[in-house]
Amino acid sequence: MAQQLFTLNKLRQDIVRYFSIVNPMESGITKIEFEGPRIAIYTRNRELFVNQDQVARDLVSLIKKRVVIRSDESIRMPKEEVEEKIKKTIKNNIKNMIFNDFFGEVIVEVDASSPIPLEEELKKLSWETMWIIRSEREPAMQTKTIEKVKKLMYGDLQTRVQVLRNIGEKVFRDQIFEIGEVVVTILGSGQQVGRSAILLQTTESKILLDCGYSPSGIRNLEIFPRFDVVDNLVEELDAVVVTHAHLDHMGLVPYLFKYGYRGPVYCTEPTLPLMLMQQLDFISVAEKEGVFPPYSEVDVRLAVQHTVTLNYGVVTNITPDIRITFYNAGHILGSAVVHVHIGEGFHNIVYTSDFKFEDSRTLEACISKFPRVETLIMEGTYGATQTMFTREESEQILAEYINKTVQRGGKILIPVPAVGRAQEIMLVLNHLFEQKLIPEIPVFLDGLVIEATGIHVAYPQYMNKEIAEELEKGRNVFLTEYFTPVKSHQQREEVLEMPGPMIIIATSGMLEGGPILTYLRENAGDEKNILIFVSYQVEGTLGRRLLKNIRDIQLINEEGKPEVINVKMEITKIDGFSGHSNRQELLNYVKNIKPKPKNIVLVHGEPEALSNLSKSISKILPTAKIYVPRNLDSITLESKS
Repeated sequence: MAQQLFTLNKLRQDIVRYFSIVNPMESGITKIEFEGPRIAIYTRNRELFVNQDQVARDLVSLIKKRVVIRSDESIRMPKEEVEEKIKKTIKNNIKNMIFNDFFGEVIVEVDASSPIPLEEELKKLSWETMWIIRSEREPAMQTKTIEKVKKLMYGDLQTRVQVLRNIGEKVFRDQIFEIGEVVVTILGSGQQVGRSAILLQTTESKILLDCGYSPSGIRNLEIFPRFDVVDNLVEELDAVVVTHAHLDHMGLVPYLFKYGYRGPVYCTEPTLPLMLMQQLDFISVAEKEGVFPPYSEVDVRLAVQHTVTLNYGVVTNITPDIRITFYNAGHILGSAVVHVHIGEGFHNIVYTSDFKFEDSRTLEACISKFPRVETLIMEGTYGATQTMFTREESEQILAEYINKTVQRGGKILIPVPAVGRAQEIMLVLNHLFEQKLIPEIPVFLDGLVIEATGIHVAYPQYMNKEIAEELEKGRNVFLTEYFTPVKSHQQREEVLEMPGPMIIIATSGMLEGGPILTYLRENAGDEKNILIFVSYQVEGTLGRRLLKNIRDIQLINEEGKPEVINVKMEITKIDGFSGHSNRQELLNYVKNIKPKPKNIVLVHGEPEALSNLSKSISKILPTAKIYVPRNLDSITLESKS
């Protein structure tokens, strides 16, 4: 508490100096609070509240911290009057109003078919009521996950406020030690695909970049990041930064909370509900398979309550000596490249995580220009793949496989990760149907695909402009008349009994669980059918074994007993739909990144892929140091000078 008071006193001095010298006006400050990585300044001065945007910008420039100006409760209009005023002013169909008494905020939810109220209109309401009024559109597709997020965030505001204040204490504590070096330790994703977890340490801070599991591991030592080698990790960890909502990057975040971590988790807005959805499903699938899950729903809820979402391009302090900024990674909805700024210009790291350096039907290509870069930590999943089809060629190949299978009366099974590839393939199929490149046959969606798509629809601003514009107009570009969601076990049984041809899109993408295994078990023995992989298959997964032409596989039958299945159906893989950069895109990224890094660390790839990629990069940047670390390896980075 003394530490917090000292920090606040120093900040207060800077703020008082601003109002006495830079902008001499009566501030009327009643309190200064932490709100996670932001400083909240409460005022009873109406003029200051009305001019909050300019004042906040000035203060950010002065104290180098994110600032928000809030009204003191003494000057706020009573809630009943605010509600009445909002209803009279906003002509849109209002579905709900959420009042946050602690922050003096009102979130106005409007009907999915209504336009968002104009910013000027909301500002005028804020000035009249002395409440910060924001507006959100109700998602065009109802999703249970987004509702759960809202309940966890707004259901117990007192707990949420206390969490944010505790986070702020860690973020804004005084820096004690000078930075002498930065140590990067690979706890997962070293010469392997998946299990992403990279520990970044300075003399002052410890942060974890991603916290995923290995889908192909058998023992805990192979599945979990190597937390065991870091003394007091949970107690000393300052922050967890999640780049995107795939389980191999965020699947074990709740595990940290199970063992006492109570610090912040940073991610983008869409990543939060996508992460919650998949972590809860991870527990459910484990329990159905008779496996003890590594954490419970209580741990998942704790993780959500400690999550702070950031928009792309927002510079945010997460420890006394580390600032981060998220940029679009082009991999899946909300995926982020993380720019890590350490000290006052001491060292800058760009961590790509999984990224796509090419426009897709859903997303724009990954960002490659940054303020400063000394070290690039880059994925190399497809570093050894010499040739991959373009997106256009891949769509043509998919159409050819579908047409061929339809002609012989077969069924097309497409296993997908619920997030990313599922939505991309839906857009591709819509295009193929509309252009009459494939016949109109039933397409069934099963598993988390429907829920994940609903979350996509709720965040149009994170997709490319064309998709965003369509969604803003209320058009669901994903779930068109060509698709039928499978919403029950009975409906799934009906689909299984239907004769072909048809297309079935179901989770999971690597055949490691989910409803796709039911469809595979029932359709594997028919040579007329085809299994088409559209995403990466990690070594050791069932999907990878099938691609190696291992045709006798063990699946669980309806009685819950293991059964050996001989797979006679056709099996193929189309790499051009991947959300990862292909080999040429990886090399193009190194050529295009600005400024050029002095160090390149290659992770998230099998040994051959990373070795191959390293040799090629050394020809592009001959003066750069290139590292291909294994798990548990550490790299020491020094000042940029």
